[in-house]
Order: sequence, then C-alpha cells, then structure tokens
Amino acid sequence: MTEALADPLRPHEETVALPGGFDAGLWFIGRIRTPWASRSDCPKRGDAEAGPPCRIEVDPRWTLALDGIGKHENLQVLYWMHLSRRDAVRQNPAFADRSIGTFAIRSPLRPNPVASSVVRLLAVEGNILTVRGLDCVDGTPLIDLKPEFGALWCNTSQQKR
Repeated sequence: MTEALADPLRPHEETVALPGGFDAGLWFIGRIRTPWASRSDCPKRGDAEAGPPCRIEVDPRWTLALDGIGKHENLQVLYWMHLSRRDAVRQNPAFADRSIGTFAIRSPLRPNPVASSVVRLLAVEGNILTVRGLDCVDGTPLIDLKPEFGALWCNTSQQKR
C-alpha cells in the first residue's frame, strides 16, 4: 500500500469514488531532488530566497529543451504529487470542527495532484538545474518547467512584451 492510500481521513472530511479511466496522458520529464524524505518533512511553501538548494534532474532526452533557461531568474515548476490521495472533496487541514472544499485550499490531496512552485534558478549544468523554493518530497516527478514571465529573446531588438 502506498503512503497516499494509507492517509486516514480527518473528522468532517469526505471522499468520492474516482473515475474509471483518465482523460489525458502526460510524461514525467525528470525528477526533483530535495532534502525531504517524507511529506511530513516538507515545508508548507517553498522559500525562493532562503530555502535549501534543490536539484531538478531533467531526463537527458529533454536537455535541448533547456536551451536559454539560464537567462531567467525565476521558473515555474510543475510537478506531480505522487504520494497524495486523489479522492478528497472536503478536507480538514487544521483538524477543526468543520471541513472545506479541496479546490479552496492548497492541499496536495487533489483529483489531479499537480503542484506549482515559483523557484529561484541558481545554476544550470547540462540537464541539472539547481533551484531554491521547492516544497516537495525527494524523488517527486517533474511535469514541466516554464519561465516565470514568458520568453526572453536572445536579440533584444526582437523582444516582444
């Protein structure tokens, strides 16, 4: 049994039956390496200024897609919270006397456990990015990388904003 399915429900939480199939597919383009071995070790939000350096290991087949990424100070990192249950519709994150809808909070328990963090890019070495600002468990699957504010053109005379 995975850690995700072992999560007990808190008082006032509710779940639903999951659909029988998926509507789309995706490829994990790499893995994220952090100092946190379990979800309980992870910070609630990453700190792009003072958080620990973390590595994003992009699968070597996607190395060419990183061309130009080093020109950006900040990146948006999309990742898959693979240890989270996916059936929660109401949650009680503070163990309170009531629950709240899943889409009203930033909990990792979601129908599609996609997370997004804006990180500070510290270094690029081949297919390895060093960043600050992540909040996920070590080994988390990487979905996508994007510059925080769009593309920077190599030739400033062609820059579009």
